[in-house]
Amino acid sequence: MPFLIETWDKPDTAQLRQDNRPAHLDFLRENAAKLLACGAKLDDEGTNASGSVYIVDVETREEAEAFLAQDPFSQVGLPEKVNIVRWRKAVLDGKAFV
Repeated sequence: MPFLIETWDKPDTAQLRQDNRPAHLDFLRENAAKLLACGAKLDDEGTNASGSVYIVDVETREEAEAFLAQDPFSQVGLPEKVNIVRWRKAVLDGKAFV
C-alpha cells in the first residue's frame, strides 16, 4: 500500500529550493517507477512553492523515509516539517479502485 509524503519548506528558503530544483527533478525522473504522483504545493497564484507532496508506491514506512532522505531537497535541509501516512488508492487517473 502506498504512502503519502507531505513536506513543508522552512521559511525564507525559496532560493534554496530554486538552486536545488534541477537535482530534485533529476531524482524524481530517476525514481519515476516508485511515484504514483508528486509535485510542489503552490500559492493561489501558482508561483511560489511552500513544500511538496509525493505518493510513493513502497511497502513500508522505512522505504518511504529512505526515499525522502535521498531527495536532494531533503539533503540540503529544505523541509521544516514532514508528514508520512499510508494512502489508499480509491481513484487515480480517472479510474475508480473501490
